[in-house]
Amino acid sequence: MQIREQLELVVNDALKNAIEGGALELEEAPHAALERPRDESNGDWASTVALRTAKLAKKNPRDIAQIIADHIPENDLIESVEIAGPGFINIRLKSAAFQSVLADVLKLKESYGKGEIEQGKRYVNLEYVSANPTGPMHVGHGRWAALGDATARVMRHAGYDVYEEFYINDAGVQMDLFGKSVACRYLQMLGQDIPMIENGYGGGYIKDIAQSIIDRDGDKWVDADEAARTEEFREFAYAQMLQLMKDTLEGFGNHFDCWFSERSLYVEGPDGTSPVSRSIKAMDEKGYVYEEDGATWFRSTAFGDEKDRVMIKENGEFTYFMSDVAYHYDKLSRGFDHLINIWGADHHGYVKRCEAMLEAWGRPGALEIMLGQLVNLYRDGEAVRMSKRTGEMITFAELIDEVGVDATRYLMLSRSQDQPIDFDIEVAKKKDASNPVYYVQYAHARICSILRKAAPAGDAEAVVAGTKSMEELIEKLFSSEADLSLLTHESEIALMRKMSEFGELVADAARDRAAFRLTHYAQDLAALFHQFYTNCHVLGEDKELEKARLSLVNGTRIVLAKALDLLGVSAPEQM
Repeated sequence: MQIREQLELVVNDALKNAIEGGALELEEAPHAALERPRDESNGDWASTVALRTAKLAKKNPRDIAQIIADHIPENDLIESVEIAGPGFINIRLKSAAFQSVLADVLKLKESYGKGEIEQGKRYVNLEYVSANPTGPMHVGHGRWAALGDATARVMRHAGYDVYEEFYINDAGVQMDLFGKSVACRYLQMLGQDIPMIENGYGGGYIKDIAQSIIDRDGDKWVDADEAARTEEFREFAYAQMLQLMKDTLEGFGNHFDCWFSERSLYVEGPDGTSPVSRSIKAMDEKGYVYEEDGATWFRSTAFGDEKDRVMIKENGEFTYFMSDVAYHYDKLSRGFDHLINIWGADHHGYVKRCEAMLEAWGRPGALEIMLGQLVNLYRDGEAVRMSKRTGEMITFAELIDEVGVDATRYLMLSRSQDQPIDFDIEVAKKKDASNPVYYVQYAHARICSILRKAAPAGDAEAVVAGTKSMEELIEKLFSSEADLSLLTHESEIALMRKMSEFGELVADAARDRAAFRLTHYAQDLAALFHQFYTNCHVLGEDKELEKARLSLVNGTRIVLAKALDLLGVSAPEQM
């Protein structure tokens, strides 16, 4: 149980005691609902319950606050209670409360801060990136890759069961254009004087794919039937691009549970139905499908959309929206409690119609769209739009190659998704405190260095050599429990106070889909550790105090490493 929850129980008991004793005339005790004061000098926690109950209790809020304070039972958490302003109840905690937090960290290790979500709300489908397999991923896709994975990690730690999914847009006109573009380059490279098709894909990678086909088949396809050639080249190019996406994302640390093909939505099963036909039937049964001018429409205006949407054109061709309908119905059919899609901000116009189709199936609110802004690339403050190597768009893979996975992830996650990211390549490569990911990782490496110094030389050397793990060294170093009551210095308290925020932070970040908050937390924790190390000697002190401070160092390591892990960023032991 988090400190906040423990404190709320204490304050709730005070309210109950005051009501039962006749000091407050209320039919039932309101919930204390604690929050952190904006100014830490006012205490560790505060409650506005006195302000919220003044009208019902027919008393001045300050008087109510004092009555509550007077009825707080004996406990091991609260050092002092102060009534401030119009009736705020400010609570300051005992050192023992923070020391108990450290004890929990040391006991629970990487499970510290884990939460629980009740059945029926926890099974979440998280779909993200979902780039068309018609070219390399751009840096914007990299932001969605970082955001999606970190969101999944944070939500899992908060207690959700998250299923990560990539939707492959492998059906429709763009795939045929892709195949025809490769065919055109193939014929050009074999001496035919033909122009590139209208609206074709012209990137250098198209030429590379065509060269791969030449290397494999020579001029076999020059005189082939055009439709057969287009189909062969489309499928060959599609397989190459999809594999490139999978390799890039796997290298970035993404692990999708499902790569869902759009094409599969139109495939009939043994019962003669497909996801498309099943989704239309389910919507029709609710009365939201109609025919007009030979087309099949979804009555989305019934749910606040600006106009109804065509699902099947008068010529029998399926619209892009039809794929969206079938795909989301298929997701619901797989038993998910909640669906989350991460889209670029340019898709904002699709949100209402997609929300409407969930309402039509009787699942209002089951779909959540996270819209994200794009990434602006810079190099030493100057905007960068083209790759020096290719003269074309800088790809996601090229950015990773130059900057590295950790820096790319961390900086992509440094701001809320509804704000654009200004990503400076040279800043991301710096090895100093101006680079936030380096600053945080250096704090973790410094902690590991302190722990190695505290251990027998042989054990420390074995860790550096890789023949012994840091965990094995720590287990040997802390063979008996330390006296954490010795940790009373303000820098020690500040570190433990920050650790106490972690579980609440994870829960809130999961609820708000705000993984970026972990970057700020990690930087704050790293800064507090550096201050502690400056103000408090760890090694060479009284043996009991040294052991207590080493325990604090180790606790900081655990929480800092977990914060980085939830971002998908490594926690190096040496730098």
